[in-house]
Amino acid sequence: MILVAPTALKGTIGARAAAAALAKGIRSLGINDVVELPVSDGGHGLIDALSRSDTSVEEVVVRGPLGDPVRARLLQLGESIIIESADACGLQLVEPGRRAVLSASTFGLGELVLAAAGRQPAEIVIGLGGSATVDGGIGMAAALGWSFTNERGEVLEPLPPSLNRVAHVHAPAQPLRVPVRALVDVQTLLFGAAGAARVFGPQKGATSAEVELLDRGLENFAGVIERDLGIRVNELAGGGAAGGLGAAIRVFLAGEITPGSDWVLHSVGFADHVRSARLLVTAEGSYDAQSELGKITGTMIARARGHHVPVLLVAGRVEGALPEGVRAVTPESGQVLREDDLTVLARSACSELLPL
Repeated sequence: MILVAPTALKGTIGARAAAAALAKGIRSLGINDVVELPVSDGGHGLIDALSRSDTSVEEVVVRGPLGDPVRARLLQLGESIIIESADACGLQLVEPGRRAVLSASTFGLGELVLAAAGRQPAEIVIGLGGSATVDGGIGMAAALGWSFTNERGEVLEPLPPSLNRVAHVHAPAQPLRVPVRALVDVQTLLFGAAGAARVFGPQKGATSAEVELLDRGLENFAGVIERDLGIRVNELAGGGAAGGLGAAIRVFLAGEITPGSDWVLHSVGFADHVRSARLLVTAEGSYDAQSELGKITGTMIARARGHHVPVLLVAGRVEGALPEGVRAVTPESGQVLREDDLTVLARSACSELLPL
């Protein structure tokens, strides 16, 4: 059996479409024992990877990162509901010319959580990643009924510039009681040199001055949270995911932070499939040293090697040395991968590799 398990190629091809394109190339060689298993590390593309015949998707309207209404999804998976933060506050919802990190809010994610909670699931699973925001989750918390005041007791607008002025945190009369799990693919802290503002701010359009403002604000926010609520998030691995949403989910939803790769691979039964495979074919936009640090492609490669299964990696580009047992194929220099390219590359590479 050939196991085809790609993640999304950001900005171009979703995981499910990528799996279909790769499988098409392999089947064109007369090989029919192919299993398509699209995957995600928990970020944008999670719902696409987990959707199947026994799941259902419902759309709801929530507030987007800059306040415009957007359509977000609720995936019913067993007794759990899966949502993506990117549906409500993703960078893909903001045109490059409109990016304004000091005005971008996670309020819509709070609305999406409330919509999910209204379906009374056993658990809400939130995929974090690809956000346009660095608000420490203050917007999400406000949508859930939390409020924040300055030293004079005035309620602050739940936007990033208010993080520096928060003096007190006030819990809602009826906090949400649904178990929540946040899936992260980074270990980023909330603030500091390796914090959300410095790591993610520039790619979301923040200037150097805005990065400094946001970092100070997140540090102040963390201090107030620790004093008022007794929850320390300063050293929480993944607390800085999605601009601080990791820490916010821990604080305001009593949520658990989980590595997205591990959770997704368990959910789709990757272990059982890879044990039976004679080749793992995977794909992602870019493979580099970071791919081996908890990213799902690196995790799958490591597990395949543990079962002595060779790996074919199709990628837009590859930087650095590949692990033993991995062969990579890439398009011509500068070429953006399309679905047809995946099909051609998979066919060409597998015609040389198979039969194994």
